Amino acid sequence: MHFAMPPRKTSRPPPYALRNSRSSLKTLLRRSNMKFLAVVALGCFGIIYILGHLFSSGTPQVIPAGTPPVVVVTVMNDNFDASFIAKIKKNRRDYAARHGYATFFPNTADYDLGQSPVSWSKVIGMRHAMSAYPSSTYFWYLDSTALIMNPSYTIESHIMNKERLESLMIVNEPVVPPDSVIKTFDNLKGDRIDLVVTQDGEGISPSSFIIRRGEWAKYFLDAWFDPLYRSYNFQKAEQHALEHIVQWHGTILAKLALVPQRTLNSYINDPDGKNLKNMYSEGDFVANFIGCDREKRSCVDEMEPFMNMLE
Repeated sequence: MHFAMPPRKTSRPPPYALRNSRSSLKTLLRRSNMKFLAVVALGCFGIIYILGHLFSSGTPQVIPAGTPPVVVVTVMNDNFDASFIAKIKKNRRDYAARHGYATFFPNTADYDLGQSPVSWSKVIGMRHAMSAYPSSTYFWYLDSTALIMNPSYTIESHIMNKERLESLMIVNEPVVPPDSVIKTFDNLKGDRIDLVVTQDGEGISPSSFIIRRGEWAKYFLDAWFDPLYRSYNFQKAEQHALEHIVQWHGTILAKLALVPQRTLNSYINDPDGKNLKNMYSEGDFVANFIGCDREKRSCVDEMEPFMNMLE
């Protein structure tokens, strides 16, 4: 059986065939461009979302009932005797109970610091507190060498209130006195501040500082505790590491507020003669017996008269 031969192709294609090919090509290119632009736009939105989420100061709108707004954190050291440790804890607990706050007392032995000085435990202790109280707004770290002397002050109104904080902030001044070329920003808003700390006569003093909970706070503490910085063997360990990252990382400096030392970190003693204007005066929030845990000094002896005053 024979089948018909297929029709022979014409050597003269219709005049519109070429135009159809061009039109198809243009359509294809147009679709490719649209897909490319869509991918670029999606990528941009993703980056903006991630950065906004990382560096935002906001807290969740819904906080579980009964959540303490502030957690007072003090890392304890077994080198102190048990009765002294009990008095330090009571000082924090009495203050916290007065305002509906919580306390958190990890021990230096809780953390594996390797060869790093035990003073680094304050950084990981704060991170630990944030995990234990995931919905609290503020975390106040206070060294065990300090006492809360004026319990009437609250963290919210005395320091972290937007207008109050803006009135306290030390702006356009060297981050590390007296002549650091890196200065505090002068256009920050109080509700955008996530780290509040003081200076003494030599530099930043992380013996008393406040952090606002959020993704930025986690980033900051993780960066501060980075093994690289701990391996540098800074002379003053975590203090000099903090000064380093504050001066070299704008994302940290942009969230930091320096406030007058007597706001939350008055010194009782001034062995170097560099902190005379920051010495404790009656009515101050905190009395810090800085260095009382070093050789030839006794925190128990130095703090006992002030503990008796509180009693």
